[in-house]
Amino acid sequence: MNERTKPEKILDAAAAIVRRDGVAKLTLEAAAKEAGISKGGLLYHFPNKESLIDGMVTRCSNTFVEDVEGRATLDPIQTGKYSRAFLEATFKELEEGLEISSGMHASLFTNPEMLEYLQEHYRTWKEKMENEGLDPVTANIIRLASDGLWYADLFGMAPLEKELRDKVFSQLSAWTKELE
Repeated sequence: MNERTKPEKILDAAAAIVRRDGVAKLTLEAAAKEAGISKGGLLYHFPNKESLIDGMVTRCSNTFVEDVEGRATLDPIQTGKYSRAFLEATFKELEEGLEISSGMHASLFTNPEMLEYLQEHYRTWKEKMENEGLDPVTANIIRLASDGLWYADLFGMAPLEKELRDKVFSQLSAWTKELE
């Protein structure tokens, strides 16, 4: 049986609060209540709100990095595999309702180590995308469009309806298979 650990349950609860009510409503008390534990139980794992948000950022970042790398590793088509992996992982996040991206984004820029971690992965992915057989301009358009769609949904800046988003995904996906 794959039982969630107490810290994972707390992070799940914090993510639920952020998704439902926004990051401003995330408090230690609210997270403890949502997780069904005492505030003392929460404080044992996350001694303050900053450590809770850092836990959310770390989990979200690691999950996204692992998703992109896993997809690229399993893709049997070498040309465009990192562009496809990045595109698919981003759209998966959009389909799942931006799991805890809003919490991650809220603190990402106040956590230099986590920002550096993601910047390094983005630099690596950009380089791989530009050198995997796709036209480098096309590879960057795919990456930037994926990020743009993510930000539009995250901040509610005219996000695309599902039908149009699916068509955009199909077009971007087709571009990952075009040779330079």
